[in-house]
Amino acid sequence: MYLKFFRGYFEEKKEEGGDEELSVDLQKKKKEEEGGGGGRGGGGKQPGGNVRLYRAGCLFLSLLCFVLLLTIIILSMKLQTGSTSCSEQTLDTSGRNPPTCSLDQCRVDFPDVLSRHLGCQQCSNGWLTLGRSCFFLSTFRLTWDQSQKNCSSRGGHLAVISSRTVQTFLTKKGDLKYWIGLKNAGTSWTWIDDEALQQSYWSEAPLDGDCGILSSSDPAEKNWIRASCQASSYFICQLQF
Repeated sequence: MYLKFFRGYFEEKKEEGGDEELSVDLQKKKKEEEGGGGGRGGGGKQPGGNVRLYRAGCLFLSLLCFVLLLTIIILSMKLQTGSTSCSEQTLDTSGRNPPTCSLDQCRVDFPDVLSRHLGCQQCSNGWLTLGRSCFFLSTFRLTWDQSQKNCSSRGGHLAVISSRTVQTFLTKKGDLKYWIGLKNAGTSWTWIDDEALQQSYWSEAPLDGDCGILSSSDPAEKNWIRASCQASSYFICQLQF
């Protein structure tokens, strides 16, 4: 009987111990599974952070490329504008800007430069341009009346020197003695267009005669002389446009 009691007692203890070990094993396994699941969960969050960092980097690089492209476009436009402005400000190939002067004065001082840069030619070949007038210096001689008729056939008249600019211009361009449109009407000197003489450039020894001559070999301030209207001389025609 006692043997049966002890045997049964120990078998019960053994079964209880086995149940406890089984419970402990199950708890460990559960914790390991929970721990493993937590590891997998923590590892799943890491790729999401990398994606956000990658997107931020791409956005920054895109903005940087846009700013650089915009800067290049602006610099290119400024470079083109600067080149155009420089080319428009250059008058001749020497790179020097022309001196400041009035239009008429520049025509007198720089006739060759102006003739190269005028967009169109107002006067015919063989005529000189000054302001809104064309001048023709003859290479043959006629009387005063014949000279006036010759100028009329060309559509103009003998030259009227209406300003110091015209006087200087014609003196520089010629190298002979030329009839001009100045004649003694009996009591006073008048121009061919019936305008009274205002400013004169008579020489100190103007000689005698009723018609005026410009002697271009003398200084412009005093190079008018008188001559007989029947004498033959070169002449200057004027045509206005």
